[in-house]
Amino acid sequence: MTSESVVDRPERAVGPGAAARRRRFADVPAGRMHLWLMVALTFTTGINDAVGYLGLDKVFTGNMTGNVVILGMALVGGTDLPVLGPALALVGFMVGAVLAGRSLRGVTAAWSPVTTVILVLVGTTMVGLGGALLLLGDAPGTGAMVTTTTLAATAMGAQAAAARHVGVKDVSTVVVTSTITGLAVDSRWGTRKPGGARRLSAVVAITLGATAGALALQVHLGVGLLAAGVLVLGITLVGDRHARLTRG
Repeated sequence: MTSESVVDRPERAVGPGAAARRRRFADVPAGRMHLWLMVALTFTTGINDAVGYLGLDKVFTGNMTGNVVILGMALVGGTDLPVLGPALALVGFMVGAVLAGRSLRGVTAAWSPVTTVILVLVGTTMVGLGGALLLLGDAPGTGAMVTTTTLAATAMGAQAAAARHVGVKDVSTVVVTSTITGLAVDSRWGTRKPGGARRLSAVVAITLGATAGALALQVHLGVGLLAAGVLVLGITLVGDRHARLTRG
């Protein structure tokens, strides 16, 4: 066997078309790829929050501002708003963010193997929660709902920490209030700074995700979380593959 045939073997194994697609994929700038991936994660957050608020006793799993407001109103009493669910979701979110943040400490690459592991755990958690809800039937008990929202919020906290490390400006994947503010300030009526399309895409993504989550509830409570988890795992696969190719 000649040395030339050995060198050519990988190219022939994947085929010229596959090799060309791989090169085009690797040539996508990291900043652009990360923007697409973070916007896609924002879409999944919309799904999770819609399921949590509409199907799991008015608890947001990604938008902690909403939980703080709900908790504040519930403490007055007589509002029929939950206290335990939002409170535990806040704690879970912080725990997830702390654990992911500590794991990423000292990591210099925007998307690293640690990022991949964190997001795989996020996606796996969502898939597991969605599957558990499917097994529990149409009316899970209060304990099951609180457990689900707490674990989902923990996963969202980890996702938010990973997204913060990736560092796409104005796309945190879990909240868009600051994004909308930036969009307004930097609009044609404001300072006209660049980044409007990026901000708008995040707002649209979480809106469409919430719509998808609400629609999924018409099928079953667990479908939205299951779909969100599968999407997170797919997004993670793409991000990890791109990072590996660009690292050589």
